[in-house]
Amino acid sequence: MNSPEPARAGISIIGAGPGGLTCARILQQRGIAVTVYDRDPSPDARNQGGTLDLHADNGQIALREAGLLDEFFQLARPEGQEMRQMDPTGQITSHKVPETDELFKPEIDRGQLRSLLLDSLHPGTVHWGRALDTISGPTDGPRQLRFADGTTIETDLVIGADGAFSRVRPAVSPAVPQYTGVSFLEAWFSDVDNRHPDIAELVGWGSAHAADGKRGLFAQRNGGDHIRVYIIQRVPVDWISTSGLTTDDTHGIRTVLCDEYAHWSPRMRQMITENDGPYVDRPLFALPVPHTWEHNPTVTLLGDAAHLMPPLGVGVNLAMLDASELALALANAATVDDAIRTYEKTMLPRSTETAKVLEHGAEHLLSTDVPDFDSDSDAPPQGAGSQ
Repeated sequence: MNSPEPARAGISIIGAGPGGLTCARILQQRGIAVTVYDRDPSPDARNQGGTLDLHADNGQIALREAGLLDEFFQLARPEGQEMRQMDPTGQITSHKVPETDELFKPEIDRGQLRSLLLDSLHPGTVHWGRALDTISGPTDGPRQLRFADGTTIETDLVIGADGAFSRVRPAVSPAVPQYTGVSFLEAWFSDVDNRHPDIAELVGWGSAHAADGKRGLFAQRNGGDHIRVYIIQRVPVDWISTSGLTTDDTHGIRTVLCDEYAHWSPRMRQMITENDGPYVDRPLFALPVPHTWEHNPTVTLLGDAAHLMPPLGVGVNLAMLDASELALALANAATVDDAIRTYEKTMLPRSTETAKVLEHGAEHLLSTDVPDFDSDSDAPPQGAGSQ
């Protein structure tokens, strides 16, 4: 089969996260039809995760191509660029405060970003409750997508934007994410200025990090007077169950954590013990480095589906840059096959280079000498298999 012209092709994006939605928006802006399929039953079916920083040299480039940069700045929090490095006593050892007009990497809640992108699409673009089951059909197309509800569709291009445990990835690569040995346990704090003023003061308007070489804490202020704290440990992936606990046993987990962080100051331990509601288990996974695949004329990947890495400030930014470059390649190519070649020629070397730098980056989160990593903590939710 000859590869079709993008404007006449059936294009299917799997996953309605920032990457998939950015790709869809830019394609529609350039007159190319696209459909997005997502396994969630509705856009509000689950919490979308914490705050993200979008960088001027990647994530913001994608939003500019999408025609949404001004709207992004209206929602973003430049003050969220503040970064505090502390020791286990709560003493600040370094403190970065953004300039008044600094906009290199302002923060935005993941839910706000997703809503911005969703609202920019043509009505009906996203089909909810469509969890991908299998991809079949000849490599040169058309491909058949079968969903968990038993429905099937035929398409000329499948774009996997479905996160860490992508159902699209097996069509081009046998690689599966591997546990890094480091795990996050997420704790939520609401109405922090009134209910948790000590924690609010400790974290400030942006992010705060502390570690002792074996364990750490990373806290972020979100919009709506919320703070999320990521309790970071080097533990087996199943440490909760092997401790005789379940994720619902908040008291039991808290007891284990209090023992583990016993030598930290009471002020710092507030971020472990005073959370509102249960903890959320977020083990960190990463794809092998390098992760590449043989060219396929009808399937490609973007974001975590293509290059899952430790959460050191690149995840959503690379996903959105991937999405922008793929959409522009489709808008400018004679065929879908040509567009995929053009896109992967840039994306695969870039992601390989970045992944090599961050290959053991999860260990940095436990180090007492942490580089100025960014606050892109969407990775743990994606590591849990978001689509």
